[in-house]
Amino acid sequence: MSREPMIVDCHTHISCPDQAVDAQQHQRACQDVDACFVLAACESDRSRANQQLSEYISENPKAIGFAVVDPTADPLSRKDLKSVTADLGLRAVVLYCAEGNYHPAHSRAMRLYELCEEQELVVFFHNCPPFSPNASLDFSRPWLLDEVARTFPGLRFIVGRMGMPYLEQTFCLLSKHANAYADLSINPQKIWQVYNTVLGAYESAVMDKLLFGSGYPYALPGVCIETLLGFNKMLSDTHLPQVPREKLRSIVQRDSLTLLGLT
Repeated sequence: MSREPMIVDCHTHISCPDQAVDAQQHQRACQDVDACFVLAACESDRSRANQQLSEYISENPKAIGFAVVDPTADPLSRKDLKSVTADLGLRAVVLYCAEGNYHPAHSRAMRLYELCEEQELVVFFHNCPPFSPNASLDFSRPWLLDEVARTFPGLRFIVGRMGMPYLEQTFCLLSKHANAYADLSINPQKIWQVYNTVLGAYESAVMDKLLFGSGYPYALPGVCIETLLGFNKMLSDTHLPQVPREKLRSIVQRDSLTLLGLT
């Protein structure tokens, strides 16, 4: 007997530096999905951000927490990593390399990936807009993750927001590495950007590596689902190439939890 498809929002926040987010608002927004990844905020006080997320996760059975870690500043031992993940009920890790101004393949970051691979923790690279004025765009390029993927083939990782604005680098990374995925956090108000992102992934034959995401609070999961499934409608009066509807639906209904080992 086949299981009902699940809709997993692979990119949400309950705290953002430029936008106030209420926990109850997050829960209401996620009513349209079966599960959601919640990324700890990019704050100087990472302990506080992880604790705040832990408290929210304990009250929301749909939520899967990603602990924020800065490998260039935080202690890196098995015990230390466990203290910010399993001990807090958080099941994966999020890195903000661009905001933290460190190379994704920094020696200490590589040590972190070794531990994450060992403990089967997924890593989310949030090297994507919106950027603060102090962020290093050099460290946001998806191709910098090639060394990570080659060195740790058992490490499953997600490129946030398709690696915007470096889409072609993301397509190449996804096609090259079995352990690389990207979340399709589309902005429903930027239709041309949505079109180029989805069509580019389809033409690059990496649609099976895309994970549905909203980027909440910057967009609502329900609106993103409608935008994605209605992708071809906006092309009805044009001669522009379309993407098969089943390919679009497969993104929304992808079993991301099983794919990433988070069941």
